[in-house]
Amino acid sequence: MSFTREEMAARAADAGIEWDFLVIGGGATGAGVAVDAAMRGLSVLLVDRDDFGKGTSSRSTKLVHGGVRYLQQGNIALVMEALKERGILRDNAPHLVHDLPFVVPNYTWWEAPFYGIGLRIYDLLAGKHGFGPSRNLSVEKTLERIPTIETEGLRGGVVYYDGQFDDARLLINLVRTAAEFGAVTVNHMEAVRILRRDDLVCGAVLRDRESGGEFTVRARAVINAAGPFVDGVRRLDEPDAPPMIRPSQGVHIILDQSFLPGDSAIMVPHTDDGRVLFAIPWRGRTLVGTTDTPIDDLPKEPRALDHEVEFLLTHAARYLTRDPGRDDVLSVFAGIRPLAAGDAATTAALSRDHTLHISRSGLVTITGGKWTTYRKMAEDTVDQAATIARLDPPACATKTLRIHGHVERAEEFGELAVYGSDALSILNLVRESPRNAEPLHPSLETIEAEVVWAARSEMARTVEDVLSRRTRCLLFNAAASVEAAPRVAEILAKELGRDAAWQAAQVRAYEETAAVYRL
Repeated sequence: MSFTREEMAARAADAGIEWDFLVIGGGATGAGVAVDAAMRGLSVLLVDRDDFGKGTSSRSTKLVHGGVRYLQQGNIALVMEALKERGILRDNAPHLVHDLPFVVPNYTWWEAPFYGIGLRIYDLLAGKHGFGPSRNLSVEKTLERIPTIETEGLRGGVVYYDGQFDDARLLINLVRTAAEFGAVTVNHMEAVRILRRDDLVCGAVLRDRESGGEFTVRARAVINAAGPFVDGVRRLDEPDAPPMIRPSQGVHIILDQSFLPGDSAIMVPHTDDGRVLFAIPWRGRTLVGTTDTPIDDLPKEPRALDHEVEFLLTHAARYLTRDPGRDDVLSVFAGIRPLAAGDAATTAALSRDHTLHISRSGLVTITGGKWTTYRKMAEDTVDQAATIARLDPPACATKTLRIHGHVERAEEFGELAVYGSDALSILNLVRESPRNAEPLHPSLETIEAEVVWAARSEMARTVEDVLSRRTRCLLFNAAASVEAAPRVAEILAKELGRDAAWQAAQVRAYEETAAVYRL
């Protein structure tokens, strides 16, 4: 199947189709559901009102991990499930998931035995899915791994292993995988009404946000996988539905690589707000996060609060020899966690377990969870939705499914490694035109061929789609990405058949979005 939005949108609007599943929400969970269901032979329509992963799924800490914090909380079952899924994800997407050593620095006498024992338990829980054994480090070995670590009072450290990935790149690969199994996937397509027949959900009215047109789709089951926005979709079905989630905002800052050279990360098990803090080498930059701030509203473009940025800078300064300041922040981004509401006093203590809910009319809602366990969440959701739809598909088979782009030793593609096997197609674009090899900006590694590829093969429709999620320029350097926006708009206009007015509007819209990522 061609992976173009024009073809996908036309198929979505085909009134002659009754879908087995309509999935609302194209983040990690929705894409996972689409892959699982399509692989079982079900007909699937996946829609997202914005771009795939526009919300939480492109704003994570970029970790595939069991969750050391949940081990502290005693949630052994969740940690074991996540560690198992971590191993499955590394096997299925080795071009995007890799091992990362984490160092827990020790500054008091009790930290080495305390964290050493805890992390050995973490290793035991991983079993055959382990990424490497933890061990205690001397001061010298700690400095070898983290040369910029604060040395005053340093007694050594403990090293353990988890996984790292690029969330938005994995997501677009999942969407492409779903399409390869026959799913129809459309971004910038919003569900505006839930339809019922005999008091049971039977489809929805969708609005194409590019054309403005509305049409009706019929489906045997409707799955609400809208992340932080699931309650809004539930209220299309039941206007008085009580909230299922208690949203919390997590903020990250991006610094230059010089703050954390090398290939090891720092993990601080307990910060002032009770959360784990990470400083991580990520794609040639240093990522520091994350905060935990309960929020009441749900903006589509969450904004970091000043006190959250100061929290991260203060904690980074405690553990790094060079204290980062506001001028050192290349980009700041915020994501909303769709935490399943409970009785916990703080959002940091709320469960990351996923929750499935079936409304009286049969709307299936999946919420909670985290990126690492997306595959298991999808399996549970498809099993439940198939029962609602009175379907009897074969069992889930995604444990050994190679995700689109799968290739061993992707690092041989250099800066294009995150594209996996698609890197060859991008290199072909470079061979076709020397201009395609040009960087978008002197401070960005992204080349023009990546923009062409995003438009032709990854359903990128806007400058933001390209600079925020298909490439990660907005996170790498927000200011540089703004300077690159006019050229991206020019390339997209040529690829999508848009005019000069569209280009100008796209650049203005992107400047507004990028302002949120700059201090």
